[in-house]
Amino acid sequence: MMTVDPFVLAGKTYQSRLLVGTGKYKDFEQTRDAIAMSGAEIVTVSIRRTNIGQDPNEPSLLDYVPPQTYTYLPNTAGCYSAEDAVRTARLARELLDGHNLMKLEIFGSPTNLYPNMPETLAATKTLVAEGFDVMVYCSDDPVQARMLEDLGCVAVMPLASIIGSGMGILNPWNIRLILDQISVPVLLDAGVGTASDATIAMELGCDAVLMNSALAYAQDPVKMARAMRRAVQAGRDAYLAGRMPKKYYLAEASSPTTGLIHTQAKPAAK
Repeated sequence: MMTVDPFVLAGKTYQSRLLVGTGKYKDFEQTRDAIAMSGAEIVTVSIRRTNIGQDPNEPSLLDYVPPQTYTYLPNTAGCYSAEDAVRTARLARELLDGHNLMKLEIFGSPTNLYPNMPETLAATKTLVAEGFDVMVYCSDDPVQARMLEDLGCVAVMPLASIIGSGMGILNPWNIRLILDQISVPVLLDAGVGTASDATIAMELGCDAVLMNSALAYAQDPVKMARAMRRAVQAGRDAYLAGRMPKKYYLAEASSPTTGLIHTQAKPAAK
């Protein structure tokens, strides 16, 4: 079936513009059910925290979220230097039989997980040279986003707000600036708290949204996954449709007043 509105990432076309994480759920069963309900085709995996074959004696995510069904996006969460991130990416590629698509994350602080951009830029340069298709978690800085594109990343992923905060998009203007200057896909990453946040991201023009905490920490992760699936699609449809312009004054009537049929007034009674 032809995709009407294709989302193309690293040369592959996807139906869904929602990417979801696989961590923080109460168990693998809930992980499986929420991801299935979300409709996501790409799932992120923290190589340092999730068993995908490193420990054969422990339950594996592979048994619940099969790579034959989903595109795995291994990430380097938990890394604080370019050296550690590159080492982790190499391990992921080995575990996933030469899989080149990966998400680069390098944190500057364990308390807020804000991206360390100098280390991120250094790691991006190395990984691209080694043949990785690098998607990069980054600050909402349009200058550095452009630098990442110039280094050869396949997507930039500016944060909406701090990871796990649920605060939504705190600076939509910077996201808009990035969208205006970047030709590779822009995915909003980190800080989504509820469905309206995802819709706003898509209405701004983001190509996709990635989330984890918003699903896993919801009171009903499976139901929230369904809401997020619909929210992303609604936002995308609204963006493509083109919203009406905002008018603060001199609003035009929604119904025209010209061309109306006027009846002749009755003569006044004598």
